[in-house]
Amino acid sequence: MLHVRDVFPSARVINYCEFYFNREGQDYGFDPEFPDSDPDGFRIRTENMTQLVSLVAADAGISPTRWQRSRYPELFQERISVIHDGIDLDIVKPDPIARIHLPQKSLTLTRGEQVITYVSRNLEPYRGFHVFMRTLPEIQRRLPRAHVLIVGGDDVSYGSPSGAGTYREKYLAEVGQQLDMSRVHFLGRIPYSDYLRVLQVSTAHVYLTYPFVLSWSMLEAMAAGAIVVGSRTAPVQEVIEDGHNGLLVDFFSQAELVESIAHVCDGGSGMDEVRHASMRTIREHFSLRDKCLPRQLDTLGVSTTSVRRAAIAARVASVLS
Repeated sequence: MLHVRDVFPSARVINYCEFYFNREGQDYGFDPEFPDSDPDGFRIRTENMTQLVSLVAADAGISPTRWQRSRYPELFQERISVIHDGIDLDIVKPDPIARIHLPQKSLTLTRGEQVITYVSRNLEPYRGFHVFMRTLPEIQRRLPRAHVLIVGGDDVSYGSPSGAGTYREKYLAEVGQQLDMSRVHFLGRIPYSDYLRVLQVSTAHVYLTYPFVLSWSMLEAMAAGAIVVGSRTAPVQEVIEDGHNGLLVDFFSQAELVESIAHVCDGGSGMDEVRHASMRTIREHFSLRDKCLPRQLDTLGVSTTSVRRAAIAARVASVLS
């Protein structure tokens, strides 16, 4: 956003305030297994410089969660509205007949089976991949019928590379000999339609994260009807109330994670109520069309009526063509 005001001097400029770096209370220094490469934290001030200059020039800001807004200096917080990007519930929704076919293993999974899912853009510690992988031997022992679907690439989005090979290779080398790999499926990066089917067949969706940016995948899993077992970290706690619309565990506790996953997959008491409360949370607070988009347009100073007219005109034009 640094030069947007220079290029469009008359425009209303709204910054997307996703994440402000701080030394305390978030990702920096959170995981003792992966100490930060900058122990003094000097890099953090540098990383915020462009944001600060951009915020001074902006008319307002949008942040997707209250916690993410709270990371910004108080001087700017009153100018930042909490408005999530939104989940398109016309697309992301339960599908009782959804199925995932894995041709290499001659296997088809449906909603009626025990399916544990894990999704991240890349498989790395920031999203708790190391914790999840270390639970798999015990999960497989506790749930001998369960299949695990893991979606994500082998690059690094956040943090540092593993040093030798990928994080997937690193943790398979650590626990792979203890696993029944016929029930653990690494899908890599897949088309969005396939990803949605993964969520739609999911019984328990694992979402672990450092105190950091909230992933769309957690909210989309809730919207698709999966029960999220999430880490007791910000901003997950802002969305999930433990036992009401999901389950929360200590990020570092493998035992808690195993127990919670087993409880969901075994159909523990109240799980149907949790599932319905989860979908209701998304519908009431994160619906793109009903909640988020109208507020985004209002912040931008755009008439929702004019947007509807433009959308109708575009649809008519596409039909006529």
